[in-house]
Amino acid sequence: MRQFLFLCTLFFTSINFCSAQAPQKKSTADIYHSLQKLNFLGTALYVAAHPDDENTRLISYLSNNLKARTAYLSMTRGDGGQNLIGPELKELLGVLRTQELLAARRVDGGEQYFTRAVDFGYSKHPDETLKIWNKEQVLGDVVWVIRNLKPDVIINRFDHRSPGSTHGHHTSSAMLSVEAFDLTNDPNAYSKQLILTQTWQPKRLFFNTSWWFYGSREKFEEADKSKMLHFDTGVFYPTLGVSNNEIASLASSQHLCQGFGRLASRGTENEYVELLKGDMPTDNVDIFDGIDTTWSRIEGGEAVGEILYGIEADFDFKDPAKHLGRLIEAYKLLQNVSDEHWKRLKSDELKNLILSVSGLYLEASAENAIANPNGKVNVKIEALNRSGAPITLKTIKIPEANAELTPSIPLKNNENQNLELEFTIPDHVGYTSPYWLKNKGMLGMYTVNDQMLIGRPETPRAFRALFELDFDGYAITFEKPVVYRFAKPDKGELYEPFEILPEVTASFDDNVLIFADGEPKEIPVTIRAHRDSVKGKVQLCFSEGWKVDDDTRAFEIEKKGDQKTVIFKLWPPAQENESYISPIIKVNGKDLTHELVTIAYDHVPTQQVLQNAEAKVVRLNIQKAGENIGYIVGAGDAVPESLAQIGYNVHLIDVGGITLGTLQKYDAVVVGIRAYNVVEELKFKQRFLMDYVKQGGNLIVQYNTAGRWASQFENIAPYDLKLSRDRVTNEDSPVEIVAKEHALVNFPNLISQNDFKGWVQERGLYFPNEWAPQFTPILKMNDPGEKSTEGSLLVAPYGKGNYIYSGLSFFRELPEGVPGAYKLFANMLSLGKEQLETTDNQVKG
Repeated sequence: MRQFLFLCTLFFTSINFCSAQAPQKKSTADIYHSLQKLNFLGTALYVAAHPDDENTRLISYLSNNLKARTAYLSMTRGDGGQNLIGPELKELLGVLRTQELLAARRVDGGEQYFTRAVDFGYSKHPDETLKIWNKEQVLGDVVWVIRNLKPDVIINRFDHRSPGSTHGHHTSSAMLSVEAFDLTNDPNAYSKQLILTQTWQPKRLFFNTSWWFYGSREKFEEADKSKMLHFDTGVFYPTLGVSNNEIASLASSQHLCQGFGRLASRGTENEYVELLKGDMPTDNVDIFDGIDTTWSRIEGGEAVGEILYGIEADFDFKDPAKHLGRLIEAYKLLQNVSDEHWKRLKSDELKNLILSVSGLYLEASAENAIANPNGKVNVKIEALNRSGAPITLKTIKIPEANAELTPSIPLKNNENQNLELEFTIPDHVGYTSPYWLKNKGMLGMYTVNDQMLIGRPETPRAFRALFELDFDGYAITFEKPVVYRFAKPDKGELYEPFEILPEVTASFDDNVLIFADGEPKEIPVTIRAHRDSVKGKVQLCFSEGWKVDDDTRAFEIEKKGDQKTVIFKLWPPAQENESYISPIIKVNGKDLTHELVTIAYDHVPTQQVLQNAEAKVVRLNIQKAGENIGYIVGAGDAVPESLAQIGYNVHLIDVGGITLGTLQKYDAVVVGIRAYNVVEELKFKQRFLMDYVKQGGNLIVQYNTAGRWASQFENIAPYDLKLSRDRVTNEDSPVEIVAKEHALVNFPNLISQNDFKGWVQERGLYFPNEWAPQFTPILKMNDPGEKSTEGSLLVAPYGKGNYIYSGLSFFRELPEGVPGAYKLFANMLSLGKEQLETTDNQVKG
């Protein structure tokens, strides 16, 4: 059992470290701060539903003021949100938001965990959420994380007692936490986990309440606070030179794709937590009151604490290396402690402290960022001792490759030792892609079969270097991930993960290909090499009814990183059809089917995501009027590319260049999602958009978030239009066409109930709930058990043209190839053209 426990706790060690970041360079103030955290033996777990739900003020306060080990458990990776900075949605957005959470934790000092639950979009009630999530599995994940983390206190971000009053994911996260609190110490609950871990009983469970949950500050002032603790999270840290709320602001500002970048705040700021379970602390400002958080809490810890408390009391900020000997003495004593959990945690912290005080720099950097199974890798080793302590570098091992160096050389003060280690990537090593995306999941759950991966934020790095150092006769091994270090002239020194990828990957230019008629299309397949001298064949797989001129093409690529495009000609069926095509790359007896997606932003490490290479192909019988579409990009979506798929000439409009008359060349102008929220310059150009409509133009405005635009906008429409938070979240909710005679549902495509089948994630969001009589509502819809709303699609004539406001989620439906969404959007673009067509027919007649 002890062996299994050690294995499990090893997997939960230092998972907050991001191998793509430059190594930390700690000042003596940082070292002292780490020493203080080393001397605190208490753990807190914060629980919520999504990235950006966490209270960074409280997480930072627990981590940096109380010095507790603090973690955030997010039920999901935020896959169902929107993206203000790029095109990633769904699973790829989840990868980006995972990295933003890790970036936030690097700022506030916390750790990060997840369950396997998928953010499937807005949910109005926890009953729906827990049905789609598979409650038993997600609850088991929460129990698993608690049993391994062993928190003394748990804090819920949301109230479990208020189902239906907020996002169903929010309430569900609290409900699961409350239930898990009573299960983690029950050996009959999720008993299979106990092969790898132990039961655990947290001491207290809290709800992180505030006036917001009471409806007003006045009601909160009057509320009974006998079960509440409160603390000032605006405390200033002199040794760090910043206040807690400044750290918290910077941490939450890492959530850039959700638009959370904000100004730092300073000064007093009270936080409240309400006790839900466990004993009430006597001290109402100390969440750990009555819990032993000293070295005395573990058997044999007093001797370790005696040394470390002494170092803290007499810390030398000018020469921290003077404490090295005593730190090693404490490390030796800690290895005799029987409590494996605390021994592991504090051994890791002590080793990092030993590295810091001695100025030790250890690095293993591969010559390239990417390698393949069976490929050779050269790793540059750097070892530097920046203290006068006698330290010997005995061995460097990369155990996953069975590679080793035994230099046994002294590391003299400030004399760099540079070595090289070459190894071959074993054939069995897996590709380093996000582990939760490797197997096909379900609507509400990712499929993860390895219990030891559940909870982890990232896929463990494939290779690590173990540095064995001798400190005056005592050996300690330090672990560093193999990374890729390089420089760019415009950015300087950079770090990226060392990735294991297939020899080649393939991709289509478009993930969805729309055939608006029976004519064939040329289908480019781009093959990218991840090693030198690759040659083979690519075969295009397709379904019955579709035809290809020749389904196999040969290719040859000389240099790693280069790519080659081969062209297939694909004929659609005569009738409407939805199917998929995929390439199989045949190289060296292997069939490779991966597409590589790179997610690269400056605020997070570059991510390489492997997906199944495939494209959806849709044969549509679709009609359209007009050719030239102007598109004002908002928060980022793939609608322009989708419209080009059905034959429109789509021009991205530079908002700054809009003047009187510049829009008249377009058959229609489309305003992208949340454009009024994020495009500041639109406030100066709104009058030109309205003039375009007045002169006969067709303007389509997609959804915006209510109240989040510049104050200069009295209205984004030519008539009164009030946006709300109304939405229909069930993508299968019935839709009634209420304006059956309107051209919008009759020309050039007849829209019927069938056109609302196969929608994904939701019907729409942020529908208007009040509008002027000039507007005509086109559709009526509602989620089960709710009143119908008619605000999803509104149209109003203005001057000679038409203004359309749509809260329908076209930004999700079109990239997914939903046929009915394409037909409806084509009708919106064609509005007004039915009169011209009628006139043309009369002239021809």
